[in-house]
Amino acid sequence: MLLPTLREDPADAEIISHKLLVRAGLIQKAAAGIYSYLPLGYRVIRKVENIIRAEMNRAGAQEVLLPVVVPAELWQQSGRWEKYGKELLRFKDRKDADYCLGPTHEEVITSLARSFIHSYRQLPLNLYQIQTKFRDEIRPRFGLMRGREFIMKDAYSFHASPESLDAEYQNMRETYCRIFTACGLQYKIVQADSGNIGGSVSQEFMVLAENGEDGLLSCAKCDYSANLEAAVSHVDIPRGGQASPAVTEAVREISTPQRKSIEEVSAFLQVAPEKLIKTLVYYYKKNAREDYVVVLLRGGDQLNEIKLKNYLGADVVLPAEDSAVEKITGVEPGFCGPVGLTKARIVADELVKAGGAGVTGANKKDTHLLNVVPGRDFALTETADLRLARPGEKCPHCGAPLEAVRGIEVGHIFKLGTRYSEAMQAEYLDQSGVSRPFLMGCYGIGVGRTVAAAVEQHFDDSGIVWPQALAPYHCVVMPAAARDQGQLAVAEKIYQELLAAGVEVLLDDRDERIGVKLKDMELMGIASRVVVGKALSEGKVEFRLRQAKDNEMFPLAEAGKKVLERLA
Repeated sequence: MLLPTLREDPADAEIISHKLLVRAGLIQKAAAGIYSYLPLGYRVIRKVENIIRAEMNRAGAQEVLLPVVVPAELWQQSGRWEKYGKELLRFKDRKDADYCLGPTHEEVITSLARSFIHSYRQLPLNLYQIQTKFRDEIRPRFGLMRGREFIMKDAYSFHASPESLDAEYQNMRETYCRIFTACGLQYKIVQADSGNIGGSVSQEFMVLAENGEDGLLSCAKCDYSANLEAAVSHVDIPRGGQASPAVTEAVREISTPQRKSIEEVSAFLQVAPEKLIKTLVYYYKKNAREDYVVVLLRGGDQLNEIKLKNYLGADVVLPAEDSAVEKITGVEPGFCGPVGLTKARIVADELVKAGGAGVTGANKKDTHLLNVVPGRDFALTETADLRLARPGEKCPHCGAPLEAVRGIEVGHIFKLGTRYSEAMQAEYLDQSGVSRPFLMGCYGIGVGRTVAAAVEQHFDDSGIVWPQALAPYHCVVMPAAARDQGQLAVAEKIYQELLAAGVEVLLDDRDERIGVKLKDMELMGIASRVVVGKALSEGKVEFRLRQAKDNEMFPLAEAGKKVLERLA
């Protein structure tokens, strides 16, 4: 077998799963974000795939295999050829035609559906594949966690009614729960942003892990959990008190020399950050149209750019350059405010309006304004939830405090609606003979990410401790001294007995010290081991489960039977 274990962590590895998967000889880096799966690693990948395949088939989905190389024409029809960023790897063939490597397959599956599904009688339908994808990530890292080339299960469903889509969305939600439970993972289902895929409703399946790349807010009292990009919270706004009289007072200027930041202005004026109105200028691009928007937040809050992007329906949102800020407001960043910006589009976080009078920049250097009332001193026609929710704020469902946890996204389910079917004219005839666009759903699982997440959740000081369902082998049998023909013969006998019983078993007959063999098998996460050593003189062999602390002694005559019982 090819088992190239390493004693030292790879230099570019930052997280546990990356370190252990390379050290255990399961993967090898070929290029940035691109990995080869070695024999043991591919066995784990196949186990995850088989769990997915079994549950998807059970749920009524049908497996297909779509092309990796996709013609630009399909992406142009959906409108994503121009919108998708540099993550889309584009190239030309010898005839100078444009293609891309599929990062996801909404366009291809929609094209397939419009070719073969013509009537409501053919619906609903769910098609899935397990296939290699490619996204040219700007910063691939964390091994299988964020690679450029990766294995993914993606499914797409087609429907004639919202009720049918709702039912299949729930079916896939339950199917994903069975998949990740079967993989032995602890996970949460969280509200999420749909990102480049689009759609109205989406949820992520997050494996909980300290090294998770995604921040989550979770309620311990109810089931509410959300990715930070989509999280909402309830914040109590103080009513009355010392701030309320300012609502009736006129706006007045105050000198704030060299005080630009919220912290500096708050300390200088001895005003709570929540009573400052932060003014930001953002560039956005929507359907090839470029523009700027002024965004208002309470001083203590941070802008959630994903929420802003979704509110604007924009393809891109970015902080405006200083020159653009000065052109719109007449002053450098730090002294900007909404008062007098009659020609600018202003969007405020909903807490700005609820917070009453506040302090803003005066659009004049080294100057701020006191007693600024939203709606009185500047027009406030657009408000939305634009802020990042924070730990300790109230759950929007039950009011309990939200807690910060970290997770690894392994699955994502979407309600796409008619996002792709309308753009690509994928239609069916309803019961009245009228052409209508398909309602669609989309359901993805990162296979390699699931493997990495399993390691992040199941390891110890010696190496990987795979959940039983994912372990590359269930058992390894090893003679303590490979040159001892008596030990080797007994090990061979037990190996053959377990093999005949259907156990995925290895015989480690390498001419290595027993300590080296034990370290290798613990590093790889083999689920159990049988050592044929000194106890053979007493008619016994040693057995230990990977997660156990102590050896068990089995009579030689019953060794195979006992191992089967313990593995069961």
